[in-house]
Amino acid sequence: MNDRNCYRWPMKFSPADSTSGYVIHGYGEKELLIGETRYTRSLIIMPDKIIPEWRPQSPDQLQAEDFELLIEYGVDLIILGTGQRQMFPSPALYRSLIDAGTGFEFMTTPAACRTYNVLASEGRPVAAALILGN
Repeated sequence: MNDRNCYRWPMKFSPADSTSGYVIHGYGEKELLIGETRYTRSLIIMPDKIIPEWRPQSPDQLQAEDFELLIEYGVDLIILGTGQRQMFPSPALYRSLIDAGTGFEFMTTPAACRTYNVLASEGRPVAAALILGN
């Protein structure tokens, strides 16, 4: 069975412009397709890099250090995909983002994938921290 068919990838994105960097080509309940690579663990994606195996595997596992790490990448906006359900972490956990003046949004992982692709294709300095479990 082809990895890009609709059965395997229930949410297959229309062709994204990969000339602007890494884009997400498909999303399944617990996996992402970026280029030809399938990811099954939480990760961070930016137009110029992918940080595979981001530590938290569910929103309940988020710690302040996870947000502090994101600041180091110097992006204007961080999109946190919280899995199949939108969840809002405690503000104490993401206080470092507020203090750094970094924009952030919390949404479901499918919505975060779509939003990331749009912003990355516009050349925006964006990062998506995507939780695949939960």
